[in-house]
Amino acid sequence: MDCLFCKILNDDIPSTKVFENENVLGFVDINPMAKKHFLFIHKEHTTDINDLTLTQPNHLVEVFNAIHSFTTDSGLSKTGFRVVTNQGREGGQTVFHTHFHVLGGEQLRGFGS
Repeated sequence: MDCLFCKILNDDIPSTKVFENENVLGFVDINPMAKKHFLFIHKEHTTDINDLTLTQPNHLVEVFNAIHSFTTDSGLSKTGFRVVTNQGREGGQTVFHTHFHVLGGEQLRGFGS
């Protein structure tokens, strides 16, 4: 499979890991959009959020549990953070392995309450 994130999972491409358990990997985004910008992926490949929720809905819970653990342990939950996922090309998705951006470390703008 020619998937960037699968290559990261297989250690074919280096990454700066911030979280890992048996099902989920979290790592630093190489093109940060905030002072703190991390990506969280399930280790089992799905293409996007619609694919994941249709075929592996339990993976959504596993990823969000990992985000909870990471943001709590790192202190990010105390100051606040945003979780974003992109769906399809027009939604801004460029890597077609379901992933979630965790952004924080500064006052984020661009979305309402």
